Amino acid sequence: MKIVSIAISRKKGTTKKCIETAELIENHGIKDDAHAGDWHRQLSFLASESIEKASSEEFKLNFGDFAENIATTGIDWKNQPIGQIFKLGKEALVEITQIGKECHKKCAIYYRTGDCIMPKEGVFAKILKGGTIKVGDKIDRINK
Repeated sequence: MKIVSIAISRKKGTTKKCIETAELIENHGIKDDAHAGDWHRQLSFLASESIEKASSEEFKLNFGDFAENIATTGIDWKNQPIGQIFKLGKEALVEITQIGKECHKKCAIYYRTGDCIMPKEGVFAKILKGGTIKVGDKIDRINK
């Protein structure tokens, strides 16, 4: 289980720009990301396998297109329980707070891709302990 992409954006409802490293701020989110703040959806995850499945030959999707902060490999996010804790990289700890979300209006992602998998397969978390993460970092499930 590892991080294959990290992405941020300045505005909500837009695709995100990929970066190599990010600072996770305890009880806030990724530094400089529009979704950071004092709420339960400080960080979003999507399986890279889900992104690949949503891609087609005529429409190649990229990391960040679904506004996910972190794309991973080896984790079926939508089947993780609320409250599950994961360690990202050397020190950051996150807790799953929500699986999927309701989209109130069609956003830029929907219009660009024709669908959005985030409402069905995206997972949200809050940051319990901050730290620096980078693409390629290991993800560990912490037993409760």
